[in-house]
Amino acid sequence: MADNPIAGVSGPGSYSKRTDVGTPEMKLGSIAYGEGKETQAIKSGAPLASSPDVTASQAPTVPRTPLTPLYAPTEQPDVPVTEGIDMGAGAGSEALALRRPDDTNFIASITAYKPVLNFIADQPNTSPETRAAIRQLWDSL
Repeated sequence: MADNPIAGVSGPGSYSKRTDVGTPEMKLGSIAYGEGKETQAIKSGAPLASSPDVTASQAPTVPRTPLTPLYAPTEQPDVPVTEGIDMGAGAGSEALALRRPDDTNFIASITAYKPVLNFIADQPNTSPETRAAIRQLWDSL
């Protein structure tokens, strides 16, 4: 099926031609029901905006450090392999500073809203995503 019935069907292989460009009817869209006349009236009402010439610029190159091969000797011989986990030699996960201490003010204030949030979760039109978010909030407290 052709994209535009006005242009007709394109031929096969080397006889093919684009049917979506080239004719005035194609540039204006469909001219059925006066659309072409309306488009020309709109275009003649005000000058068309022109965009400045935009050329692609070369992205700055970032110097890359070479990757360490998988079986290369360690670059930090004084750091244990178990550094950053909660077993073995070296500092545990507290050295990674991933978890902040609990904010007791947040816990107290959100607990005060528990009846309201439970009411919202129990409504028949509440989305499953909202129910899951409320359940996850209670599980994290």
